[in-house]
Order: sequence, then C-alpha cells, then structure tokens
Amino acid sequence: MGRITTRKKVVHITAATDGAEGAAVRRLDTLAVEEPLEIRVSGSPLTVTMRTPGHDVELAAGFLVSEGVIRHHDQFASAIHCGGPGTGGSAAAPGAYALGASAADGGNTYNVLDVTLAPGTPLPDPSRARHSYTTSACGVCGAASIEQVATTSAFDVSADPLVVDAATLADLPNMLRSRQEVFEKTGGLHAAGLYDSATGELLVVREDVGRHNAVDKVVGWAVLNGRLPLTGTVLQVSGRASFELVQKAVMAGIPMLSAVSAPSSLAVEMAESTGLTLVGFVRGATMNVYSRPERVREAVPAAV
Repeated sequence: MGRITTRKKVVHITAATDGAEGAAVRRLDTLAVEEPLEIRVSGSPLTVTMRTPGHDVELAAGFLVSEGVIRHHDQFASAIHCGGPGTGGSAAAPGAYALGASAADGGNTYNVLDVTLAPGTPLPDPSRARHSYTTSACGVCGAASIEQVATTSAFDVSADPLVVDAATLADLPNMLRSRQEVFEKTGGLHAAGLYDSATGELLVVREDVGRHNAVDKVVGWAVLNGRLPLTGTVLQVSGRASFELVQKAVMAGIPMLSAVSAPSSLAVEMAESTGLTLVGFVRGATMNVYSRPERVREAVPAAV
C-alpha cells in the first residue's frame, strides 16, 4: 500500500516580537502524500486523479458511481493494482480485490488500478474518458462538457424521508474531526464522513488531499459493502460544498450534505433541483440550510 505521510526537512521560524528574539531551527515535518492514480476499466484508461494513497479500490468504486458507470455493489466485480505504462502489470481473477507484483519486482507502482465490471455491466463510454488529469482540488477537471458532469442519478433523493435534529448536525464536524488521524499529523487533508440517522453512528470516515476523493472513498466503501443507495444518511465534509460534492451525494442516493464552510452558487442550484438538503457553515451551534430545510428539526423556540 502506498505511503500516506512522508517526512521532510524544513526550517521552522519564530518571528521576532517585542521583548523576544526570532529563531530558526531545522527539523522534520510530516506531510500528507499526494500521488497520481490512474483508474482503468478492463484495461482502458478512464481518468488520472491526484490522491492520497490508501483505500484506492474504494476511490475507484466511488468514482464509477459518480460517473454513472455503476449503481450497485454487484456491478463491481474486481480491482487490481498493476504496473504503470509499459510494465505489463498482472491481472486478477474476478471477485478478488487483489494486489499485483511489488515495485521491487519491477512491476507494481501501486499507482494504476484496473477495475473489472460484472458481466452485463456496460463499459464506460470512451468519450467520457478524462483527457487531462484530475487535480486534488477539482473532481470534474477534464470533463468534456457540463452535460457529462450533470449525470442523471439512479436514485431519487427528493423522496427520502430523512429528518435530523439541528443539534446532531452541529455535532457532526466534531465527530468527523475526532477521527481524522492523518490530519492530526499533517494538517493537510480533507475528510468526509457518513452519518446514519437510524443508528446515530458515523459509519465511515475517509481522508484525502482532495475533498472529492475523500467523498469517493466514502461512497466506494458503501459500494463494496452493498449499501447503495445511501438512504437516511448525511454526508459530512470538512471543507466547502462544491457542485461536484452535491453531484456525488445525489449519485449515491445521499439525501443531505453538510459542510463546515460555504457552498457555491451552482452547488445550491443543483441541491434545489435534485431535492437534496444542503447545509453549510456548520460551526458551533449555528448553520445555514440552503435547500429542503424541512429535513432539519429545529429547536423549539423560546417563549416570548
């Protein structure tokens, strides 16, 4: 498995202030690793994304849901890490989430993942292949058109009867932060978590340098565990709510997206058009609800 963190030498500076001299010392700093991952389907390249290594199979599965390639667990047959271009990486038997040869054998770089879909599942349209790599800041970079991005979901989130207490939403960022293990070491990763309103449990948390990758890993976890559509859940993210995150939530059947920061105008428009509840600026006891506010149970107003 690829490295998640790495150590680099830095010069740590303390600026001079009134009554105190400045200082500079050399020390090691822990950084979050960012490396490319090429996702292939049946040997054909689909996209290259910049991500934090780890949970690559989940990342690929979630990405395929976002792209409308798969909708259910049984459409995802297998995935295998294989060598990079020209290395002749090995193949896996269907049904095995296997790893190929090691880098020491001259084969596996762990930065190429080949997915096999179940028999009868249509392969991705070649025209949807990303002709440029996807950065850690953008999950839709390289898409040929906005029509391709606005994929039609197999799930109707507008019909989901989910209702969540405002106090529960206010606590989700703290629940998410308490499980951000790599962020505590690096301060450089986004996180996404999936809250189950029926059990009150934060089901899964994933971290990545790309916020869209963190969400894809969460959705991919759901794919591999046969949990799509994700009815009755809340997707909590550590940053802002962009259009691409709303799209990924809708494609997975998630009825509510909650973010600690601001949404974009296009994110709000898509949430309104699809019936997703979009919550932003969840900080302390306050938040803004941008769409479908009836799903957020407010506290009883104090008597006047």
